[in-house]
Amino acid sequence: MGKYFGTDGFRGEANVKLTVEHAFKVGRYLGWYFGKEHKANIVIGKDTRRSSYMFEYALAAGLTASGADAYLLHVTTTPSVSYVVRTEDFDCGIMISASHNPYYDNGLKIISGSGKKMDAEVEDEIEAYIDGELESLAIQNCDSLRESGHGLRDLPLATGADIGRTVDYQAGRNRYIGHLISLATRSYKNTRVGLDCSNGSSSAIAKSVFDALGAKTYVIHNEPDGTNINRDCGSTHIDALRRFVLEKGLDVGFAYDGDADRCIAVDENGRIIDGDLILYICGKYFKENGQLANNTVVTTIMSNLGLYKAFDREGILYEKTAVGDKYVYANMCENGHCLGGEQSGHVIFSKYATTGDGILTSIMIMEVMMKKKVSLATLASEVEIYPQLLKNVRVSDKAAVRENPSVQAAVAAAERELGEDGRILVRESGTEPVIRVMAEAKTDELCEKHVDAIIEVMKAQGLVCA
Repeated sequence: MGKYFGTDGFRGEANVKLTVEHAFKVGRYLGWYFGKEHKANIVIGKDTRRSSYMFEYALAAGLTASGADAYLLHVTTTPSVSYVVRTEDFDCGIMISASHNPYYDNGLKIISGSGKKMDAEVEDEIEAYIDGELESLAIQNCDSLRESGHGLRDLPLATGADIGRTVDYQAGRNRYIGHLISLATRSYKNTRVGLDCSNGSSSAIAKSVFDALGAKTYVIHNEPDGTNINRDCGSTHIDALRRFVLEKGLDVGFAYDGDADRCIAVDENGRIIDGDLILYICGKYFKENGQLANNTVVTTIMSNLGLYKAFDREGILYEKTAVGDKYVYANMCENGHCLGGEQSGHVIFSKYATTGDGILTSIMIMEVMMKKKVSLATLASEVEIYPQLLKNVRVSDKAAVRENPSVQAAVAAAERELGEDGRILVRESGTEPVIRVMAEAKTDELCEKHVDAIIEVMKAQGLVCA
C-alpha cells in the first residue's frame, strides 16, 4: 500500500485526509496520463455523501484542465462505474465513495479500462504527483513535458480547443440498469422483496430493477440527505432489515452498503445470509448446472469453517486468499475461476462483473430461489455456521507478535485442542497497529476461551499496548 492509496483506493475524512486539492490533482494526473496519445475519456460516479459533490467537481476540473473529457454518471454504484468503463470504451473510471464508512469519510476508487482496480504503478505515479515529486521515469521520459517548458515542476495545462469538457452521462447508468434486468431469467411476480439501500448509491437503482422484474418491492433507507448514508442501516447494520422482513412478512430481503458493492441477505425467518452462505448457495447451484468453472469457489481466510465443511460434503473445491475482494478477484483471474467472495458480502460473478456487485448478487440469489422453487431459508439450511469470535489487540510491533515463540506455542496449543472442529487465526491489520485474533469452534464459550488465552500470552510477553 502507498502513502495515500490503500487496498480500496484513496480514503479518509473529507477535507482532512482527503481534500479537494487531492481530487483536483488526481484528475490532473489521470487526464494527462491517459491523454498522451489521444483525448482521454474518463467516467465519474459518486455516492450520496455531501462531500461527493465537491470531489466530483474537483476531479472534473482536474481532468478537463489536462485535456480529458469527464463523463458524469452522478449518483450511482461502484459496480456500475466498472460496467460502464469496460463496456463503453472509457480510458478509466473514478468512483467517489468510502463504501461502508460513515458520511464524513470519502474516497476515490480508480478503475482501469478493463473494469478492474487500477494498477498500483499508476497509483504510485499519482502519489508522486500529489507530493510534487515528478521524478518518475514515466514523466521524466515524456517529451511533451520537456517541450512544454514545465520540466518536472507540473503537468501541462490544456489550452484552446484542447481543454476538456464535462458530459452529463446518466444514460450510462441507465444502460447498467438494463444490464442487471437482462440477467434475470424468471419473473419475480408475487415475490415480496425487501431492500435496505443504506441511504446510499443503490437508492437510485435497486428498486427500479426489482420493480421491472415484477417483484412486490418494499424499500427502507432510500432517502439520502448527504449525512445519513450507512447510519444504522445497510449491510453493516443488518438488524434493521431483519425487523423489516419479519414485520412485513417478506419472502427475502437484501441489504447493500454505501456504494452497493456488497450484499447481505435475510431469509423469510429473519436469518442473516452473509457472503459465506451466498457463496455456498450459488456455488452449489452452479455445480449442479455445470457452470462452476474448475469446480472451485474462491474465499478468503476469514470464511467460516462451516462453509468449508459444506463444500467438502458437496465435493466443491475452494481457494483461500488474503482478506480483500482485490485478492479474491486476482485469484479468480489467474486461475480461471468464476465465483468468489468475502464473508462481508463482496461476491464476484466473473461472467458478469469484475468487482463485487450487491444488486447483481441479489439477482443471482433470486435466480436460484426461482429456478429451484425453494425459499432462501431452505437453501441456506444445509450449512452449519460455526460460532466465530474476533478481537482486535493494539500492539507496538506487529512483527514481534508474529515471531514471538510463546504466542506461536499458544496458537499451536489451541489448534491441537480444537482439531477439526475449529480453527485459530492470528493476523496483522494492514492499516493499523493491530493484531486480529479470531477463533471458530463448536460453541461461543470455546471461542472466547481460546481467543482470550492467546491475548493473555501476548500481554504476558509485553506485546500489548497499555
